[in-house]
Amino acid sequence: MAISKKLEQYLKQGTISDKYATILQYFYEDYLNEVSSTGFSKTQCSELFDVLLDLIIKQITNPHAFQPYHVQIRHPFDYYAFGLDFLRPLVDPTQSKALGLDYAKEIDLLVNNGDNVILLANHQIEGDPQAISLLLESSFPKLGEHMIFVAGERVITDPLAAPFSLGRNLLCIYSKRYIDQPPELKMQKQLHNKRTMERMAELLSEGGKCIYVAPSGGRDRPNEEGVVEVASFDPQSIEMFYLMALKSRRPTFFYTLALKTYSLLPPPQTIQVELGELRKTKRGGIQLCFGPKVDMEHYEGCDHPDKYQRRACRAEQIWNRVVQDYKTLR
Repeated sequence: MAISKKLEQYLKQGTISDKYATILQYFYEDYLNEVSSTGFSKTQCSELFDVLLDLIIKQITNPHAFQPYHVQIRHPFDYYAFGLDFLRPLVDPTQSKALGLDYAKEIDLLVNNGDNVILLANHQIEGDPQAISLLLESSFPKLGEHMIFVAGERVITDPLAAPFSLGRNLLCIYSKRYIDQPPELKMQKQLHNKRTMERMAELLSEGGKCIYVAPSGGRDRPNEEGVVEVASFDPQSIEMFYLMALKSRRPTFFYTLALKTYSLLPPPQTIQVELGELRKTKRGGIQLCFGPKVDMEHYEGCDHPDKYQRRACRAEQIWNRVVQDYKTLR
């Protein structure tokens, strides 16, 4: 097993727990093994991992307090560039592709003209924001760089994920899945979510924003046959973002986005409440596909008398569109 000398050093100092040391050691070994046959040297990738270790220790000893809206940190350390540099060796460019770039062009023009776009997307790995930026690097680099991500609690509280989150623009929210855990913090988390939504309303009224949201509230996982499926979309989540868009002083449009990144950093097979999941990585291709503009008012079932049924019909049809685009990503 490849051993990180810096990790050994931190472990001896007692700066990192045995649990996180084990997680990082396996991640380190996987990372170096997967890049061994690429144009990236093991020395280069080991140095990247050492930087990550330093950033993780910084989070453990002095965690960054993420605000409801976190603006990416580029100075004095460029967390955005580091996130791309770290993920890049794991991405096989010959197996990677970005589809639907005509829609990406529409989105880019809308944002540059001061309008807003909300991307209704699936979500597969912690590194999806970095994957999107890498896939748009040669076509729409600014779109990927300035995109705002609706982020759950785990990517800002887990010391292993936080260094990558620091490099992104984030609307930090507690998902319904974890808002009751622990129960005594539920009210505090609800207040935080209210502030996040208020900040999002301000951003939409400013205009020129592209916001990524996963209405599933979590990552895609394999079914019983081992096939990764796009998690279903929550109708109430989509409705909330639509109502906010209607209240904005700037026009806000909805598009779909399908991502296929799962093999790079698969989530645990089951949902974990406790922080500190095992990271296993594998080099491979990543893909995305932008879909056309979504008509949020006119769709099959939009005339149903029950509002909850109307929302369910809309969510299912948006989800179906993402699923169909996902199937093109081979």
